[in-house]
Amino acid sequence: MSGNVVLITGAAGWLGGLLAHALLSDERTPNVRLILADIVEPKAPAGSNAITIQADLTIPGKVDTLFRTDFGIPDTVYCMHGIMSLSAEANYARSLQVNFDSVRALLDAVRYAGERTGTALKFIFTSTLAVYGGPTPPVVSPLETIVTPESAYGMAKLADELFINDYTRRGFVDGRILRLATIVVNRGALSAATASFISAIIREPLRGRPTTCPIGDSLDSPELNTELWVASPETTIANLIIAKHIPGDAFQPHTRVVCLPCFTTTIREELVALERVAGKEAVNLVRFEDDPISRRIVTSWPARMDNSYALGLGFKVDEDGMLPIVQRLKEKMLAEEA
Repeated sequence: MSGNVVLITGAAGWLGGLLAHALLSDERTPNVRLILADIVEPKAPAGSNAITIQADLTIPGKVDTLFRTDFGIPDTVYCMHGIMSLSAEANYARSLQVNFDSVRALLDAVRYAGERTGTALKFIFTSTLAVYGGPTPPVVSPLETIVTPESAYGMAKLADELFINDYTRRGFVDGRILRLATIVVNRGALSAATASFISAIIREPLRGRPTTCPIGDSLDSPELNTELWVASPETTIANLIIAKHIPGDAFQPHTRVVCLPCFTTTIREELVALERVAGKEAVNLVRFEDDPISRRIVTSWPARMDNSYALGLGFKVDEDGMLPIVQRLKEKMLAEEA
């Protein structure tokens, strides 16, 4: 095993791409070499030492090719690939292949690669708050509140978590399970993820484009007060890298699950921040078409959680709510246009 070799699956996705770029400037991962894999070939960050691989990880044997590159066996694996929530509901069989079967295959590959090197490799898994469902307490305690997913996506992620915890208990891997909340604002294209609209109602109007909010039927709808548990992309990426460097014995002995620190906002607060940054004309680009399925899924997610355990491990949280996030996005867009 060579030092500072990082494998990222789902690397062609928006978040995987941000992580690849951020690792290049991580002082604790000097001279990093990247193995970037996805169903479509990822783009290597400029100036990086990277191998890019197009691979459908549901095909038997494809996972093993990720451990037979010129970079050798990676010391850290970020498992970030998956089919998102609405697509998972629409194609249940395929979602299980991608969100569970291929993750299990990757987990086994990491286990056996670690056995060859005599080291339990780090396996950092991006999970989701969709593992929660049903009635939840006003403030969810990540170490105490039971998980009862109400979606195919959340169910598969929970099954993955159980395997990663058990493989860690047995010393097969050094697992770190990060439950991500909704990331705002996602700069990627509109996707089939249920939460995609939460970013779209900010991103698209800032681009001068119309978009649709599937919660509520007007700006006056009480449904716009629906609470959301969110984090900025900058803080999320910082936390993904922090997870790599936390000593294994710092986690709870019975679980490697961490709910990354976030903050509570509402759809209405998002639109208020949008208006303050870009004016009423931007808000007018948001159309409302209430969708009961989206509303059911969104309202099943926790909106308030106890951040204390994650903060104690050294993870970061956004400060000052939605307004600075929207302001930063507008500034980036303006800089890109210049």
